[in-house]
This record gives sequence, structure tokens and C-alpha cells, in this order.
Amino acid sequence: MLTLASALDRARRVHGARAAIVEPERTWSWAEHAERVARAAGALGARGLAPGARFGILGRNSRRQCELLHAGYWSGVVPVPVNVRLAPPEIAYVLANAGCRALAVDPALAALLEQPALAGWKDRAFLLGPAAAATGLPAFDDLIAHAAPRDVREAREDEDAILLYTGGTTGRAKGVRLTHRNVVANALQVTAVLRHAHDDVSLHVAPMFHSADLCHTAFTLVGGAHAYLGEFAPPAFLEAVQRARVTFTMLAPTMLIMVLQHPEFARHDLGSLRHLLYGSSPMAEIWIRRALEALPHARLTQGYGLTETAPLLTFLEHHHHRAAIEAGRPERLASAGQALPGVDLRIVDDAGRELPAGAAGEVAVRGPNVTPGYLDLPEANAQALRDGWFHTGDVGRLDEDGFLYLLDRKKDLIVTGGENVYSSEVEAALYEHPGLAEAAVIAVPDEVYGEAVFAVVVAKPGAALTAEDIVAHCRGRIGGYKIPRRFAFVEALPKSALGKVLKAELRKRYAAA
Repeated sequence: MLTLASALDRARRVHGARAAIVEPERTWSWAEHAERVARAAGALGARGLAPGARFGILGRNSRRQCELLHAGYWSGVVPVPVNVRLAPPEIAYVLANAGCRALAVDPALAALLEQPALAGWKDRAFLLGPAAAATGLPAFDDLIAHAAPRDVREAREDEDAILLYTGGTTGRAKGVRLTHRNVVANALQVTAVLRHAHDDVSLHVAPMFHSADLCHTAFTLVGGAHAYLGEFAPPAFLEAVQRARVTFTMLAPTMLIMVLQHPEFARHDLGSLRHLLYGSSPMAEIWIRRALEALPHARLTQGYGLTETAPLLTFLEHHHHRAAIEAGRPERLASAGQALPGVDLRIVDDAGRELPAGAAGEVAVRGPNVTPGYLDLPEANAQALRDGWFHTGDVGRLDEDGFLYLLDRKKDLIVTGGENVYSSEVEAALYEHPGLAEAAVIAVPDEVYGEAVFAVVVAKPGAALTAEDIVAHCRGRIGGYKIPRRFAFVEALPKSALGKVLKAELRKRYAAA
């Protein structure tokens, strides 16, 4: 069965004595983990949560959040992990929109319930921790201790397993329904390529409210172990890999670069790490080379995907990285790779017609990992899901070998004077400037050209960047109509939990520039 309930039950039966959770204080076997999950499922039932009901989670990465997510899968109750970086009114909107009937809160985030927008959740909340004396909230460990274990429930493959919210920086966040089939199918697709095994230890670094965390489902399928990093910081990451003998993890490029640059890097034993997945954006060739040199035993893979695809669609595999460098084809390193097994991917025009290799258009996909739709948003579903294909909103092209090159988000495409400008292409030119640390390119309204190219720039420490310097730098690298003529120089760019630049926030901030 392609269900997470079946996967957990199999792990308990087949891998019961093997490690399931690795923590500094102790290791939990799959048999021990399943016992706590069954009791957590009983605790959810005791709080009136029947199959199909939803509950919210506000938490940092942890074993207890894993137990709670698994308890939902085990019992048919649908978890809704919420982005802890949202403002209280935004969190309240997600909980209400999802129809959550209970809320689990990390002890470090319990103060959020004192905010007016969330105060009404106090009587439905419990603390995701061992004790609750200071808050007056019931404690997760106490609830488990007094709950009778529930037998695993037979789920249907097309039932919702988890509800994840995407967007929300401007406008309303959308609830993405992911079924058991979606999540398990993608785990099988990933395992078919990366060959995970029961002796793997997977470190969860991406926030568990983010779809990237679903990449670790593959290790549950094969009976591997899970370890958790509560909050990313290079020293904590290095220590966790060394201590838990981590074999796999996933990092955003920004995180990986921070780790490679950290002065303590060489003092840690990272020899156990045999596979490193990076995603959310490509990585510059210099950092790819540095990662390959610094981690010679690790296979480096880039992944591209979306929340709506549970999450992965393509891989640029380790041998692709090596071949591109050895053949002197660095442009291949900018590719997002080839479609995973079971994923159909094509490039289409605005009418949905497939385009030939080399032509730019919207990325459309289909496969068993694609969402059945957004929660209670029929118009958004009609727009995104057409004729059996999910339209991603990403602009890209495919080469003759099926490698996908992402050019931009469709909404990030700049049309200036009738010419299409892909912000990623402009950013690539900007990043070649030796005094530039970071840059993001957006469109701003222009009375003459419709839209103008606008660059938000962060200078390296000690560098004195000017607009004139940047314009001169871009000449000869990109066409004149692509060169930014308007700039904002800032100390930092707004970013998501995975380090991805929030261009929607920049567009809102500089709309009148």
C-alpha cells in the first residue's frame, strides 16, 4: 500500500530492532518509536480528533514533532505544520483556514499564545515537550503516558496525509493537500535514484513545516534512522553530523556555503556523510567545486521541486556534476537535472501546447506525487491543474538530453519595452562582480517601458558599490535592455526559512521605486 500508515507499520515489523531516532541522550528503535506513535495517536483520539480531522503544529525540528506527525499518519488525523516565522495573525489564518481542532506548540514558542490573534487557541493547545508547569498547558509526554495505544488505521492511498501551506508573504497562504500516495510515491522515486538503505542516518535540517522535510520519508520506507537539528547554525550542524554519524542530509545552497566557510569545518569528522542533497536554487560552480573537494566521500545532488509535488521533480546527480566539470561544461551545473522516475515533465506555452527542446515556457508536470489540489480554492485548482498536468508557474527550457534549466518564476518574468528579461540571468551577471555579496532582481512599474529592471544589492563588507560600477560591470555580459538602471543598496535580503529570497516582499517594498 502506498500509505504512510503502512510504511510505519512495516518499519515496526521489519526493522523493529534497528535505530529509528538518534538523539544525543539516546537512540530509539523502530519498535520503541512505533509504541510512542501509537500512544500519541491514542492521545489525539482522546482529544476528540477523529480520522480526517486536522491539528496544527508550531514547532522546531524535534523527535516529538516527528512522533506527532507519525501519529497523524498512523491514525488518519491530518497534521498541519505551520511556518513559525509567520506573524501571529498569519498563523491564526492558517489554523482557521485549515479547520484545525487542536494545536501542538513547542515550549520555545509558547509565548505566541499570549498574542491577541492566538489567545483563543489556549484551551485547544498542548505543549510539545516533557513538562508544562510554567504554561499551564497539557504536556505531550504526559498525554502519551496516560493514553492507550491505538492500532494502526488502514488508510486509503487517496486520503490526505498532510496539509502544508505555501505562500502567504503577500496575500493569503494556500493549503496544499498531499495524499498518502503523493508522499510515499515521491519517497520511492527518490530512493530509486539515491539508493537509501536501512543503515542510513538522515539529518533533518530544513524546517519540518517546509515540504523539503518530506525528502526524509524515504528513510522510513527502508528502515533508516532520523536525527533532528532544532535550528540551523553551522557549528550545530557540524556537531550533529559528527555525533550521530549522519550519512544523508539536505541543505539550501546558502546553508552549505555557510558550513564550508565556517572556521571549525576542518576540525569535525564528516566522514560518515555519503550523500548531500542541495535545493531551492542552483549553486555557483566555485562552491560546487569546493563542496566536492571538502566532502570527497559525499555524493552531491541537486533537487528541484515544489510543495505541490511532495516535493521533488528532478535531480542533477553526482555523476552529472563530475561529468560537467571534467568535460569543461560548467553551464550544465546551472541545470536542475532530469525528471525523476515516474515524473512526466514538459515545457508548454500559454495555451498548454508542448514546446520543442531549447524553447522557453512554463514547466508542467504530472505524476503520482502531484497534489490533488489546494484546500477550498476551486479557481486556483482550475488554473494550476489542467488536462491532467500541474502548471508550476516556473519558466524553463529542456535541452536535447532532457536536462531542465529554470529561467524564472513566471511571476518574476520582467517584460520591459516588449522584451522578456529573466531575473535569474541578470542576477548571474551581477554575482560576477567581486564586490557584490547578494542580489535580487525584480520588476518595477515604468511609464514608458511598462516594467523596468530593478536590482536590490548587498555589498561585501568593505566594498563601496555604486550603481555606475554595476552598470559598467554588466555591459558586455548581458544585453543592454537587461541591465538594471534602478537600484536599492541594502544590508540584507528578506529570506524564507530555507534561505530563498522573498521576491514578493521586495516587489511590495519597491513597487513605487
